[in-house]
Amino acid sequence: DYQANYMGLQANAQMSLAADGQNRWKDVLDIGGAGARLTQSTTFETSGEQWRPLSSTDTQRGESGLGAMLVKNRSSQATYDWSRNEARWTGDVKAEESGPVRLQPGDVDGMLLNLVLVRDVAAKRPLSYRLVEDGRAKNQAYQRAGTETITVAGKEHRAVKVVRTDGSRQITAWIVEGLPVPARILQQRNGQNQIDLRLRSLQ
Repeated sequence: DYQANYMGLQANAQMSLAADGQNRWKDVLDIGGAGARLTQSTTFETSGEQWRPLSSTDTQRGESGLGAMLVKNRSSQATYDWSRNEARWTGDVKAEESGPVRLQPGDVDGMLLNLVLVRDVAAKRPLSYRLVEDGRAKNQAYQRAGTETITVAGKEHRAVKVVRTDGSRQITAWIVEGLPVPARILQQRNGQNQIDLRLRSLQ
């Protein structure tokens, strides 16, 4: 369970991870409140240290009030076809964002990256990835930016802070040893907060 601030709107969020078949998992992030809802999900498969996306969805809706004014309705779906080594996108996407994009071993999407990042920080691995989303592939590297104290469920924890910058967009994550998901995720564009998720409790 996360406390969320989505484009200035206070909301609640849940991130869930559940088995979805043999060696398959589904990771879902649902943010809702103040008349807006954002849902992202990815289904991925694991083989040892190899985690790769199979499909993902990204939906946002402005349902009422301020949320309807600030949030544009859109929905897109991605398919990662490893038999053909290509990714494609459908839904509310521009023609140039539909793919195909050639896949490479180690590729991740945005949701899977959150989990891989926790795994690799704990293992003290390099934090460099090839992110495949929105009809393109980009090499992304997180930089360790020291440690900070962060509070989860009323308890203080020391977190490793990591930062990734992609043009005008910056993503910062706080990783706590022993927690399988980031304790906080902050997405900014042009220095303005877009999404700020702070972990409240873990089941």
